[in-house]
Amino acid sequence: MPVDILILGAGWTSTFLIKLCNDRGISHSATSRSGRDSTIKFEFDPDSNDLEPYGVLPTASTVLITFPIDKSGASERLVRLYINSRREGGSNGDLKPRFIQLGSTSMWDGIRIKHDGLSKPTEHKWFDRHSPFVATARATAEDELLSLSPAIPTTVLNLSGLWGGARCPRNWVGKLFPSKEALESKGSLHVIHGVDVARSILAVHNNFEKAQGQRWLITDGRVYDWWDLASAWGTAPTPESTDPALGPSKLITGDDRGPQAKWVRELMEEMGLRSLPRNVELLGRALDSREFWTTFEMNPIRARLDEEPLPL
Repeated sequence: MPVDILILGAGWTSTFLIKLCNDRGISHSATSRSGRDSTIKFEFDPDSNDLEPYGVLPTASTVLITFPIDKSGASERLVRLYINSRREGGSNGDLKPRFIQLGSTSMWDGIRIKHDGLSKPTEHKWFDRHSPFVATARATAEDELLSLSPAIPTTVLNLSGLWGGARCPRNWVGKLFPSKEALESKGSLHVIHGVDVARSILAVHNNFEKAQGQRWLITDGRVYDWWDLASAWGTAPTPESTDPALGPSKLITGDDRGPQAKWVRELMEEMGLRSLPRNVELLGRALDSREFWTTFEMNPIRARLDEEPLPL
């Protein structure tokens, strides 16, 4: 049975997207490598031209690719095999699906140098979706997907740091800043909540003509200062972590808020800073996502990093 949206790769993003699709009455289907939780068992092989694995996939108006693709020719291969499987199966062969690839904003990272194992920016500037970027393998594969438009409508959504649900930024501090030196090298943070990721995907799905052939940079419209956040949250590593991806880290309550606030105060004194947050010009890079929100006539609804329940 045809669906409005096919999610290739049911992961963190799909938990927000599926709920929003259900709320809005948008039909959907999702895949996973194992076929868990009522998903379709499917695994993309970037080197294979075998059409058979695609036969189990439903025909969709929009195909969302959530996993990264970093091999030359793989993006075109996925699109071609999916479309050809529709024709060969006799299932709505005339329907032209649109393709959304989710990417990251790390490609707009400015020029960085490494010193004593720490990465520090040497450029302090604004980036928007039109700015030059580092041609990583992933970014190049995204360009290959975009080159299929307009014959096959495609677009890329480059997302900033993902948060929401189990992904709590407060829990990142202890892992990211185990030392004053590590904290000193950190500048800006850009994020987007899972709810707004889902809203953005559906906005593109409903207005694909505005998006096709283009890549979009998406943040919550804010530039956060890691010194400001680390000083305010004050986390330190503990054995009680529940986030295996980021290692042991838990919010410290009461007077013992970890060493980060002290380190930040010392760094401010050393650099002659009177208050936080630091000016954007001192943060290394700043991402401008206004064009996406203006184009699709919407605003992010989850921001400021203070709308999630605090871990106990």
